[in-house]
Amino acid sequence: MAETNGLASSEQLRNKVLFTIFILILYRFGAHVPTPGLDAAAVKELTSSLGGIFGMLNTFTGGALEQISVFALGIMPYISASIIFQLLTSAVPHLEALKKEGEQGRKKIQQYTRYATVLLAIVQGYAIANYLGDAQTQAGQPLVLASTVGIIPFKVMTIITLTAGAMFVLWLGEQITERGIGEGASMIIFAGIAASIPSGTMNMYTLVSEGQLNGLVAIIILAAMLAVIGAIIFLEVGQRRITIAVSQRGSAAQQMQQSSYLPLKINMSGVIPPIFASSLLMFPATIQSFSDAAWVNGIQEFLSPSGSLYYILFAVLIIFFCFFYTEIMYPPQETADNLKKRGQFIPGIRAGKSTAEYIKKVSDRITVAGAIYLTIVCLLPNILIDAFSVPFFFGGTSLLILVGVAIQLIDKVNEYRYQSLASRVKAGAKPRRRRAQFQ
Repeated sequence: MAETNGLASSEQLRNKVLFTIFILILYRFGAHVPTPGLDAAAVKELTSSLGGIFGMLNTFTGGALEQISVFALGIMPYISASIIFQLLTSAVPHLEALKKEGEQGRKKIQQYTRYATVLLAIVQGYAIANYLGDAQTQAGQPLVLASTVGIIPFKVMTIITLTAGAMFVLWLGEQITERGIGEGASMIIFAGIAASIPSGTMNMYTLVSEGQLNGLVAIIILAAMLAVIGAIIFLEVGQRRITIAVSQRGSAAQQMQQSSYLPLKINMSGVIPPIFASSLLMFPATIQSFSDAAWVNGIQEFLSPSGSLYYILFAVLIIFFCFFYTEIMYPPQETADNLKKRGQFIPGIRAGKSTAEYIKKVSDRITVAGAIYLTIVCLLPNILIDAFSVPFFFGGTSLLILVGVAIQLIDKVNEYRYQSLASRVKAGAKPRRRRAQFQ
């Protein structure tokens, strides 16, 4: 019986992994399907020379935006909608009440988030369609082949296509979350960034071979990237363990034998803060498409990934979302209440309010360290890379997302394997006891 359960559990894990790979391949395939009505060669010529915010967006979509494919918007409309509703959940009483209702309330908020995703996708789709309608290559060649696609105006067709593509990407992410391994939205972003690595490597090799980048500088940059990856791995798995004891009758020594730990990670918010911060800083690029005002263009120039204002706002937003997301996902009072219900306590700390205050104090200190770490990892490599004119996708934010999501994926696989092992042990324990009785 235990062997049968073990084979079934291994097969389930394998099916989840294969399903996730299949969804990601489907996503990458869609990233190369062009939007109707565009001259692909002209689009490639124009977008290859663009940088700044466009380069960041293109990195997160794995090159889909550069080709203006049906998945050009990627998962970013959903990320932006999630930010809005997570902020509103703490400010709007109705949403806060829904959150406290448990699974049903969470599904309702998720439904609202999908509606907001559609609205944002339409707005961003209009911005892109408006830009494409007026854009030309350096040779004066328009990007749009005709004003209509069949009987549908080009701009309307583009808005419909990009909105449908964004919602399909959202659906793919939800399928990964429900039936695959890992968190769907993070896996979609991970796949997009990972898909840029081969082309980025080739571009860097071309720069070195053509003498535009010194070979020694390239080696130093690669070594720095490996050092950053090592630091990310070390800090992502770092924990501050709070000793937890179980209330029971008996001596103090017996109580300590029943002790366990409440692990608080250095970076409890994971890769969410840089993703949210990047998403918010991309928003002015959308607004710019609706207005030609000088002050709007000025803000857009200041918010380019190499601008000083961008770095300052990026750091502030990362720190804000570190505290905000940690407070939402790991509320101290709820943690203290759960410990009390299970008959657990922190030695030397009274149960209830005192425990919540102690957990919040420790959590805030750790979050300060985590926020500083995230800020340094996301900004310092970008500053150094800008100085050496290295392709943008080697930035700290991309490395953090790649390594962070990979660690989360490994943890998910290990957690599933542990649960499978526990079920096999539980299923095999009874037959062994029966054999012992017959003996």
